[in-house]
Amino acid sequence: MNKQTTISIIAIILGIITIAFPLFGVIAASDILGLSVLLLAIFLLTNGVSEVDYNTTRGLLNIILGIVMLIISLGLIFNPSIFAFLTALTIYLAGIFLIIIGLIVIVGNRDNKYGFWMGILGILLGVIYIIIGTYINNPIVLGSLIGIWLLVTGVLNLLNDDF
Repeated sequence: MNKQTTISIIAIILGIITIAFPLFGVIAASDILGLSVLLLAIFLLTNGVSEVDYNTTRGLLNIILGIVMLIISLGLIFNPSIFAFLTALTIYLAGIFLIIIGLIVIVGNRDNKYGFWMGILGILLGVIYIIIGTYINNPIVLGSLIGIWLLVTGVLNLLNDDF
């Protein structure tokens, strides 16, 4: 099994966890959003480290974005007062991160036949995230959008490896 297949499987697993976790409904909103952003950060860090060998720029961008998201997610999980202060900003940041990730995937994933569509999906979900965050402000829906992106990206990466 190569690195890309492993990363794809991790993305699928993290996507399923992110989609399923908000359904428990017991955890505070800051923990749900923090966990969603943490899972996305783990994916970006893992993906960035594995891609540094092939595409240094994209790998480093994923690593830097993953570190920023890791710091934000840990703050959200362990310090609820940060969530109270950054609720609206967090929603917009998560949407902006998805848009940035989508752009990185479009620019740096030319060798993957689904790369363009994975990038477009990231941008679209980022915009939807911002719109839904503005009007709904429901962490279950917002966390699920990140899970959907991870799941679809993992599946498309696996399809690219198989064919």
